[in-house]
Amino acid sequence: MQYRTLGRTGVQVSTLALGAMNFGAIGRTTQDEATALVDAALEAGVNLIDTADRYSGGESEEMVGKAIAGRREDIVLATKATMPMGEERNHKGGSRRWLVTALEDSLRRLGVDHVDLYQMHRWDPETGDEETLSALTDLQRAGKIRYFGSSTFPAYRIVQAQWAARDLRLGRYVTEQPSYSILQRGIEAHVLPVTEEYGLGVLAWSPLASGWLSGAVRAGRDIATSRSKVLPDRFDLSLPANRARLDAVERLAAVADGAGLTMIQLALGFVTAHPAVTSALIGPRTQDHLRTQLAAADTVLSADVLDAIDEIVAPGVDLAPHEKFDTPPALLDASLRRRR
Repeated sequence: MQYRTLGRTGVQVSTLALGAMNFGAIGRTTQDEATALVDAALEAGVNLIDTADRYSGGESEEMVGKAIAGRREDIVLATKATMPMGEERNHKGGSRRWLVTALEDSLRRLGVDHVDLYQMHRWDPETGDEETLSALTDLQRAGKIRYFGSSTFPAYRIVQAQWAARDLRLGRYVTEQPSYSILQRGIEAHVLPVTEEYGLGVLAWSPLASGWLSGAVRAGRDIATSRSKVLPDRFDLSLPANRARLDAVERLAAVADGAGLTMIQLALGFVTAHPAVTSALIGPRTQDHLRTQLAAADTVLSADVLDAIDEIVAPGVDLAPHEKFDTPPALLDASLRRRR
């Protein structure tokens, strides 16, 4: 396992980090299975575990807490907030009122007195930077969080938050967690240059592109992944974006074969090759998934392989831009770009 410094924090984290989204109802994972996954990941040298209050309605945090009991100090523990937790209108977002409550709930579920990294799961357009940053700064000063970061923020919001922190003399986001894979490279054009400029650590989620790069998706096969059942539109080959992805996967498989790599090694090696990326988040549901993903821990892609990938999916290009979560609201809602 390789380790890198998380932004400018001085904290050393593994280049593969364990994402716990599949713990609980989402991945149909039991506590014993989740604990076994944590055990195996830690034994392999993984030292960062990432979860969120939203995952299975808090069940993921509960499972992580039980799995790490007695060894908390050896783990860089990260969780997230802002996504809706129930129907009550104020049980979401980046307000001080909610963040204080959400963190206390997360700490209780995790069975800890602090988390190392507390991330805003999504940018909340209803809440100003001063409100959110001042709440996070106070929670940090209270010792309940060590650092705080953002997740899936548009590049301009990352910049604005950095400026706001400077101008208001508040703590700042030290990490960003964006979606990044060979098939979704758009952040290379805007988010990653910003994270490098401001020295943010980057924890890349969905490096296997929801299963497209797992090796299970190939031409002529029935597409049957856990994601294909939950998000069928992402694998519907009547859609042009999905046909483009399948074509890219076939060409990438040939590159992997020629280099003596699995598709997973190619995919994870690509993500961790970018100088702006600190860690790739893997989200296994089974021991077999974890084993094949950990096999990529020390994969280093040659320049020839990286050049071949660039020929298949150009730098800065998303093959499925409609699936991005960091699109500015005005591009999705016509009323926001029309003067009343």
